[in-house]
Amino acid sequence: MRLPSSIFVSVSLFTAETTAALYLSSTYRSAGDQIWQGLTLLFTLVPSVLVQLTLTFIHRDLSRDRPLILLLHILQLGPIVRCLEAFCIYGSVGRVEEPYVSITRKKQMPRGGQSEEVERQVGQAEGKLFTHRAAFARTSVIQAFLGSAPQLTLQLYICVLQRGVSIGRGTLMVISLLSIVYGALRCNILAIKIKYDDYEVDVRPMAYLCIFLWRSFEIATRVVVLVLFSSVMQLWILPVVFLNFLIFFLYPWILFWQSHSPFPENIEKTLTRVGTTIVLCLLTFLYAGINMFCWSAVQVKLNDPDLINKSQNWYRMAVYYMLRFVENASLLLLWYIYKTDFYEFICAPLLVLQLLVAYTIGIFFMLVFYQFCHPCRRLFSSSMTQGLWNCSSLLCVVCTSSSSPQRRPIEKSVLEPPSPGTHKDPATDGAHDTASDTTEDIPNDTTYDMLNDTVCETPNEMANNTGGGINGDISNSVSCNA
Repeated sequence: MRLPSSIFVSVSLFTAETTAALYLSSTYRSAGDQIWQGLTLLFTLVPSVLVQLTLTFIHRDLSRDRPLILLLHILQLGPIVRCLEAFCIYGSVGRVEEPYVSITRKKQMPRGGQSEEVERQVGQAEGKLFTHRAAFARTSVIQAFLGSAPQLTLQLYICVLQRGVSIGRGTLMVISLLSIVYGALRCNILAIKIKYDDYEVDVRPMAYLCIFLWRSFEIATRVVVLVLFSSVMQLWILPVVFLNFLIFFLYPWILFWQSHSPFPENIEKTLTRVGTTIVLCLLTFLYAGINMFCWSAVQVKLNDPDLINKSQNWYRMAVYYMLRFVENASLLLLWYIYKTDFYEFICAPLLVLQLLVAYTIGIFFMLVFYQFCHPCRRLFSSSMTQGLWNCSSLLCVVCTSSSSPQRRPIEKSVLEPPSPGTHKDPATDGAHDTASDTTEDIPNDTTYDMLNDTVCETPNEMANNTGGGINGDISNSVSCNA
């Protein structure tokens, strides 16, 4: 049984950031900066309350008689108590006989085209530790993007205005950045384990390193861009942030309404329809907060029983990073145009170039992770380079067809009735249809229709553009009491 080190790291970052924020707020109070004090406390207490509610909800403490635990959660000490409880469970393994065990079956990563199924006994103590790890993985994400990310942005903005970094503010900024990167890392690992729940996932140190570097460059660049833009255009930053947040908040709901699926009612049996709606709104709120600063590895899908989209969509990821890169470049350009004499002490063109290069480096480490270090890359229906190449081909075709008039006669020929010699076999046309939702990593059928309508392809090229899915059905994990 593994040591619950992830729980210890989560609690350490939570405690350190809360302590540093309380100390810094006291210094703001002594200096008479009541606005900075209030915002610092707001970005500390709100995520702390959400963390307590999440731990209580996952461990179902409201339905059990545990008044001391509930009191400690009210006092904002829930994570510390849960950490001590997890280590007590880990220390008692082997000393107390398990009353019952469960049998789980997990598939190993396929080697040579075959995947073996391994059966393993899971004791009661290991099951409790699994619940603790899952709870702290979710609380780390909440703490990172609803608390640490706004806190880091605020403190960096104060540093720019005051042209200096104090010891307390610098300490809080470093801890907040580490908390955000760790939360994004946990989000990546959580997405992998949810999507490939039937497989035994082993994340190697090189994968952790790639995710850490990817998220560090991406998040740090995004925060600096927002702070620089807000320092010269204080009013325009509000519509930029609000529009970003609103788009990502409404996007899962729009997909849910378009699917015409029934309202989810399997989240928690004790929740009413109003309570379920509140939980779903909080989930999409967190999803929007993540996408505000970086790409969310966990894609919300409200019409799915697990509320998570388990397919790997390269097209959506490519569109996100292209639009985010354009947005960051536009905000930096506006900052460069409207910057005041306040920034005379820095080289503005060099800073803009460094930020764009840093964001590109983050994307590079992301490509390295998905191409070489992803623990389940053997299960991908297509490689990431193939998916991104299809996406870039689509964009090039769309741009070329809309700008060059010589393409129009080819487009008109599609509307004419086909000649007998060019009749297509229905079986060939159906080759582009995917058999399962796991092949969502390539563009859909309409994408290939656009490609076929605008350019002429040979049969070999059409065969190369067809993505293959994962063969075979994946059986669910089976648990039984022994």
